[in-house]
Amino acid sequence: MITLEAVYWLMGVLVAGVAIVNARDASNPRRWRNTLFWGTWAVLFLFGSKLDAHVSGVLMLLMVGTASVGLGQGTRETSTAASRASSAASLRHRLFIPVLVVPIATYAGSVLLKGFLVNGEPLIPPAQVTQVALGIATVLGLLTALVVLRPAPSAPVVEARRLLDAVGWAAVLPQALAALGAVFAAAGVGQAVSSLATTYLPLGSPFAAVIAYSVGMALFTMVMGNAFAAFPVMTAGIGLPLVVQQYGGDVVIVTAIGMLSGFCGTLMTPMAANYNIVPAALLELEDRYAVIRAQIPTALALLVANILLMGMFAFP
Repeated sequence: MITLEAVYWLMGVLVAGVAIVNARDASNPRRWRNTLFWGTWAVLFLFGSKLDAHVSGVLMLLMVGTASVGLGQGTRETSTAASRASSAASLRHRLFIPVLVVPIATYAGSVLLKGFLVNGEPLIPPAQVTQVALGIATVLGLLTALVVLRPAPSAPVVEARRLLDAVGWAAVLPQALAALGAVFAAAGVGQAVSSLATTYLPLGSPFAAVIAYSVGMALFTMVMGNAFAAFPVMTAGIGLPLVVQQYGGDVVIVTAIGMLSGFCGTLMTPMAANYNIVPAALLELEDRYAVIRAQIPTALALLVANILLMGMFAFP
């Protein structure tokens, strides 16, 4: 059976390679800090399921301490700017082939591998099919890139090091915040949010509850940096008890549009590093928050649209 553990191992191997490249790069004055940070993360990916929870906690604190004193960035590259420009001019639209392989293969894997049995057992746990398919698709995208672009064998790891060093500690945020959302849900934060909302917000009508839920999803996502982390908290606190149970909203419409409202918050926060900080680093923008500033008007317009759509279609 192929589980998410296999995806974690692949990530661990990649991040371990990043740590090794950092250790060998004398152009980075803080290379040993980077090596310690990414190497510790690699250990968590590779052996996290086998480690005691306290050991994992100590390793996370080690990462926090290392990042707090500052990470660095090396200058080693796999090619020159001139060679990259020449390669891009030669390949043209074929550059997009490896990128397109990932979503196409993810969709195909999600459909074809779901319910696929080996000796009467599912090849992939049904709840993990999409995530595992994404992992497989990413490997296929990498192999396609190696065939199309023909880079040096070390290029994937070296370029991964360059990207992770540019993003820095924020690369860990999605994983950490998703885990935090699960902790909040288990700790009953949703019930606390529900109590506060019903006590202090004027929720005397279905539309008022819709506004509270949608805006709450966006705001909590801005804090958490991840709509999937905000969803269980806000849905358990406002979406289900108020919008669905008290006012009779359609649970499918409410939860679907509620998640979209959370994504509006994603567009407006640096906590969503993979969406907002990584593009700025890739484009080498002087203002690392330029992407967020450009997205805010669209995010606010979409949030208003989501509120109106939920108010119009969620109630019979």
